[in-house]
Amino acid sequence: MNLRNILLASTCAAIAGPAIADVNIYTTREPGLIQPVMDAFTAETGIPVNLSYINDGLVERLTAEGARSPADLVMTVDIANLKQIVDAGVVQAVESDVLNAAIPAELRSDENLWFGLTTRARIIYASKERVADGEVTTYEDLASDKWEGRICTRSGMHNYNLALLSAVIAHHGEDGARDWAAGIRENLARKPEGNDRAQVRAIWAGECDISFGNTYYMGGMLADPEQQAWADSVRIVFPTFEDGGTHVNVSGMAMTQSAPNRDEAVQLMEFLVSPEAQAIYAETNHEYPVLEGAARSELVASWGEFTPDTVDLNELAANRPVSVRITEEVNFDG
Repeated sequence: MNLRNILLASTCAAIAGPAIADVNIYTTREPGLIQPVMDAFTAETGIPVNLSYINDGLVERLTAEGARSPADLVMTVDIANLKQIVDAGVVQAVESDVLNAAIPAELRSDENLWFGLTTRARIIYASKERVADGEVTTYEDLASDKWEGRICTRSGMHNYNLALLSAVIAHHGEDGARDWAAGIRENLARKPEGNDRAQVRAIWAGECDISFGNTYYMGGMLADPEQQAWADSVRIVFPTFEDGGTHVNVSGMAMTQSAPNRDEAVQLMEFLVSPEAQAIYAETNHEYPVLEGAARSELVASWGEFTPDTVDLNELAANRPVSVRITEEVNFDG
């Protein structure tokens, strides 16, 4: 049975069966970024979805609640966070032909403990005025001295930068990654500070010429009147590894160990990888669908095409402790 037929069968079953319970979600993502797709699920199945925003302490809360937790699903971003909830033993495996057919193997857990929903590329924001087209090519080149005093970034200890460094380890080994991190540190225009948007502001202000950032921040800046000028001052560039593609990370979901409404939660998980839901989710978040062929938003499509790196996210998660150590050893944050 192909994916379309699997999804159709799953949806028909959801509609035919009675809605016997809500689905409760703990999310580290702002509810406004998720609500539209949840509304679509409720409209199609009659099953209400309750979102609880937990900015910090997600694992600690699930651990403390144990079997009494009302949460059915967890939704979060970055492979490091997904690995953390798996390592804490607060989630369970989900066996689903729909999920396995829709989500590429490198974007889900080998043990079916977490599943990717969207991807985001870790790219370069480059000044339109001071960086020529084609001047930024590879991640490796960013450590060369031609970029001395021209790079801005957030803390090297942030999950997004640690995941990128983990990808460097995957391509070049620990020693190569240490040299790369030290090279980037030497090329910084200022001490790492702020978030990804703050780096684009620094480019707009002339403090640096390029910065690391996730693609979706461009959408957020363009939608904010106070930040549109920052966004207009840069272009998105998709660097690649010399022997690979552009580094990507993931937003994902997992079923909690308690999951009091397991059947309804599985229906929601399967709905979230349908073409309809993937298009809504990607449009709302300015991210890339994991489902092949699902529609990208017009804005995201305008940023151009790129080839995602093929390093497995599970390998990036395994490399994280080494990334933390290297970042400390090179005194990246000063």
